[in-house]
Amino acid sequence: MHIHFNQPEITARKMLKGARATAILGAFFGVVFSLMSFTLEPNSSQAAYAPSSSDSIMSDKESFRSVLSEHEALSTGKSDIRPNPNVAAFVEDYRQREQGSFERMKAWGRKYFDIYDRVLSAYGVPKEMKYLSVIESDLRPRLSSFVGAVGPWQLMDDEAKRFGLHTGRNDDRCDYYKSTEVAAQLMKELYNRFGDWLLVVAAYNAGAGRVHKAITQAGSSNFWDLQYYLPEETRNHVKKFIGANYIFEGSGSVATMTADEAKYYFANFPVYNAMNLAPADTLNTVTTELSGRFTAATIASALQIDAGQFNRWNPAFDQTMLKGMSYTLRLPADKAAVFSQRKDEILMQSVRSILGA
Repeated sequence: MHIHFNQPEITARKMLKGARATAILGAFFGVVFSLMSFTLEPNSSQAAYAPSSSDSIMSDKESFRSVLSEHEALSTGKSDIRPNPNVAAFVEDYRQREQGSFERMKAWGRKYFDIYDRVLSAYGVPKEMKYLSVIESDLRPRLSSFVGAVGPWQLMDDEAKRFGLHTGRNDDRCDYYKSTEVAAQLMKELYNRFGDWLLVVAAYNAGAGRVHKAITQAGSSNFWDLQYYLPEETRNHVKKFIGANYIFEGSGSVATMTADEAKYYFANFPVYNAMNLAPADTLNTVTTELSGRFTAATIASALQIDAGQFNRWNPAFDQTMLKGMSYTLRLPADKAAVFSQRKDEILMQSVRSILGA
């Protein structure tokens, strides 16, 4: 849920003390703890997970490499994405508890997931972010929390109104399509602030201010470094989101990795193979970094560029935009100037074409 009020936090002193204790225990009982999983607190179906000593913080390179499986890389251009070691035990335990209900949800929730896929893609948000709605509400349209969050995306009243939704009687937050549009815009706003989808999930739950404070306290924007400066509910919210991704998709995605992990992944396992353009092909062209839910067909049509030539300059453009990633767009120099002037208009045309409006 998108919360804007303060929640009790664990003090830095307690966290540092806990971290030292974890390190000592890990040194003596590493093998044992590596087999342990998280357990729910007694008599509470909503109980938060306690941090396990298996949640060790790895070095950046160890962490990045550990989430990649190279066996498919050569043939597919990408690899299976395994859980980060800091959440692997949680994911396995979560899978054992939720696999059955989530498998059933795949069937009865298909029409809602179809809406999510279409709307999230239109706003340049990875489709896997739809599983945040699973964690927020189990896709229940009329769910209302004790703090006033409503609907499948658990939107707060002020956020809903900010994006033009009606609340109260005939609450638009209960509408799958309308609420998803607002959730997509909120997530895109948060991603523009943090550049990291795990931090988007954390901020969606605890508020952007709380995440900024955790970054400052931890001296890092890596979720696995700053997680213990966040409320326990928020830490586990992120981990449940990751777990849901693995149950529904069978693998991780750009949405389950930190920004640095994603950068490492796409650098070593590119989602497309850029064509080796001859010098003549790049003559009088320029490149610019682009993000947003643009489509190749809309850009080519608006700029009166042959679609085949556009795709030769910009291979896998639509696939990359669909993942919410940035793209190095190549255009003729004269067309680039026109694109810059009409960029917002072309984006809106692209979104309308995706939504079928």
